[in-house]
Amino acid sequence: MDGEDSAVVVDRPAPHVTRILIDRPHKRNAVDFQVRQALIDAFTDALADPQNRALVFGGAGGNFSSGGDVPSMIGLTESEARQRMRHGHALCRLIAGARVPVITAIEGIGAGASVGLALLGDYIVVGQGARILFPFMKLGLTPDWATLYSLPRRIGLTSARQVLMHARTIDGVDAVALGLADAAVADAHVMIAAVEKAVEFSKLPLAAFARMKTRLGRPASCIEEELVREENDQVNCLLGEEFREGHAALKEKRAADFLAFAPLDGIRDATHSGVRDAPPGK
Repeated sequence: MDGEDSAVVVDRPAPHVTRILIDRPHKRNAVDFQVRQALIDAFTDALADPQNRALVFGGAGGNFSSGGDVPSMIGLTESEARQRMRHGHALCRLIAGARVPVITAIEGIGAGASVGLALLGDYIVVGQGARILFPFMKLGLTPDWATLYSLPRRIGLTSARQVLMHARTIDGVDAVALGLADAAVADAHVMIAAVEKAVEFSKLPLAAFARMKTRLGRPASCIEEELVREENDQVNCLLGEEFREGHAALKEKRAADFLAFAPLDGIRDATHSGVRDAPPGK
């Protein structure tokens, strides 16, 4: 994945943490077919790695991403447009379904598609001077990359409608105030803060985390349904190794060490198999 011709750079900035950076700085890391496929490959590999317990997602060269590569959207046939959407959706599903925490670092500009992907992760660190925008209405497009699902869940329906209709630029401080991001730090420290948070989250009990994340992402339709899901999840946790370690740590008055345990469901969601085989497109 690494290399001068790669659209994505992958490294391991800390034990158990994989970092995936869009590397197209001459285009402000705009997302085209090559970037989408490189991200699909990188996330698939990272989520299949049992040594990986947290992911950092960002951009190289001081910007997160200027969003979708607009010139590559021009002149599509209906078939090509649908292929483009489904290709992006494979990436959305990988991030939303990741069984490990995904921390996004938004430096410089973060727009459209990239912010949609960030919202599908678990934690967003943004630079105080970053510029976040949703330019869909200005382009005559409806929000995509699951933004109409994730953004209202983050900031509420009324705020989401205002942000999308006004298409205004939001700085890092305002992003945190809105609930759009979780932490705003000095612009020069965004990636450092994201890696530090990934290290912290890598120490979570990942089986319990994966079950919590799945239920948060797929809310129950009523309390009875939630109680059934809660029963099934908690029974599995009560019988699992993570709880035994957590209880032992409590008795011994020490911090629990969950690093030896992988999620019971496996790190990679089996429903994502085959995404490498997306057809060529723009």
